[in-house]
Amino acid sequence: MQIALAQINPTVGAIEANCQLMMDCAERLRAQQVDLVVYPELVLTGYPPEDLLLRPACQQRVDHAMQQLLTQVSGITLVFGCPGMRAGRRYNLAIAIRDGQVLSEYRKQQLPNYGVFDERRYFAAGEQAGTFCQAGISFALAICEDVWHDPSMQAIAGADWLLSLHASPFHQGKAAEREARLQQLAQQYQWHTLYVNQVGGQDELVFDGSSLVVDNTGQLITRGPAFASTEMILTLDEAGNPQPCEPLPPLPEPLAATYQALVCGTRDYVRKNGFQQVILGLSGGIDSALTLAIAVDALGADAVQAILLPSRYTADISNQDAAAQATTSGVTYHSLPIEAAVQAFQAILDPLFAGLPPDTTEENIQARCRGLILMAISNKTGALLLTTGNKSELAVGYATLYGDMNGGFAPLKDVSKQLVYALARWRNQADPVIPQRVLERPPSAELRPDQRDSDSLPDYAVLDTIIERYVTQAEAAEQMIADGLDAATVRHITRLIDRNEYKRRQAAPGIRITRHAFGRERRYPITSGF
Repeated sequence: MQIALAQINPTVGAIEANCQLMMDCAERLRAQQVDLVVYPELVLTGYPPEDLLLRPACQQRVDHAMQQLLTQVSGITLVFGCPGMRAGRRYNLAIAIRDGQVLSEYRKQQLPNYGVFDERRYFAAGEQAGTFCQAGISFALAICEDVWHDPSMQAIAGADWLLSLHASPFHQGKAAEREARLQQLAQQYQWHTLYVNQVGGQDELVFDGSSLVVDNTGQLITRGPAFASTEMILTLDEAGNPQPCEPLPPLPEPLAATYQALVCGTRDYVRKNGFQQVILGLSGGIDSALTLAIAVDALGADAVQAILLPSRYTADISNQDAAAQATTSGVTYHSLPIEAAVQAFQAILDPLFAGLPPDTTEENIQARCRGLILMAISNKTGALLLTTGNKSELAVGYATLYGDMNGGFAPLKDVSKQLVYALARWRNQADPVIPQRVLERPPSAELRPDQRDSDSLPDYAVLDTIIERYVTQAEAAEQMIADGLDAATVRHITRLIDRNEYKRRQAAPGIRITRHAFGRERRYPITSGF
């Protein structure tokens, strides 16, 4: 018997296209004498479908796609995920079909309602196990969160195989955690485990695939690639035991996995939303340099355009480094000085600002002139504007609303400043596209003479530590101070984090790579007396 893992990249809401993707895959596998193929969780709708599920037309289209699969696919068993209405309640289903017949239907029991997950808003929890037999082998069904809860697993003890359908989003270290859990389950229940995960980007989420098979001793039999669609075929002997596979591809090391996640998330956000081109402001600094590298790796140089927007405070070496990177990367670039625009706005405002000393207002005017120009180019050309800010800046509001925060997508939204540097160095090991001087110069917004980020912020090692402990670990300022961090710095940074929620609510969506990203995962009130 041959079974396959279909690690595919559906598009949320594209139900007919997802169905066709499944049928094309099934036809290829059937031609290779595959007997059974397993697809990811909610593959017909894509994951997460969110409030599309609340529209009656969504379920109608799913039901129609289900009929297509039943009537048009034969000679191979399909196991796949989709939503389904049963007795007036909506369930997250895993369904096994073959030759027009439903062999088994399983309703997801454990509905995650934390972090980026909101499944209790949409689904009722199932109660019964789902099993079926083929060629004398018993298969039990599970869906994603179920495998993290022993009660759900105990109900299917005794099966030969666990077929586990997933839409498990990436965060750093997640793949190793999954493998350890599945190996533990296999040893505990003595079943072989087949884990199939979705791949691709969906808004802020990116799914890494990394599908795998574990035998009933906990031995890893095969592993799929990270961040790539694939069809993996596994041969079983007459007793249903998996046969040895080719040497396992290693899990990507942490920086490689994170960079691949950023590339995959950027590519799919741009392409799935119908954009052919992207633009970005290239300053000669580290954030825009890394963003350009990601964009080119995701889309190709022909689809990327860089805009240099120097001001009177922009150093010559910044312009030189930006132009050098654009040339090395093979992208078209233009230099559009902003001085005339800045002076025009200052002339308009002079009657109101007379007698008032210069402050961050004048700095923000420069950033907003840049934002206006970039958005104008985006509007005129139809290219998506990528914003280049990082998580450290967004956390404390070290960014200009309607200025450098302008854009449709933020690849570095969940990437701390220290990680920006680490990823840039890692990327340069393969191909030095980022000028070395960009990696070595002290970071600066270049909005006033001799400006440095350190004028307004603590060292990024300190800043990122406070952000990690306050935002991700929800530690109190008092605990950090007790552990030896400077009291004034801790209180200043935590106040900035709290006060700048209003900016983050207006920020572009960006790729989640950590356990606790800004956006849908962290929902704090703007107006708060806490």
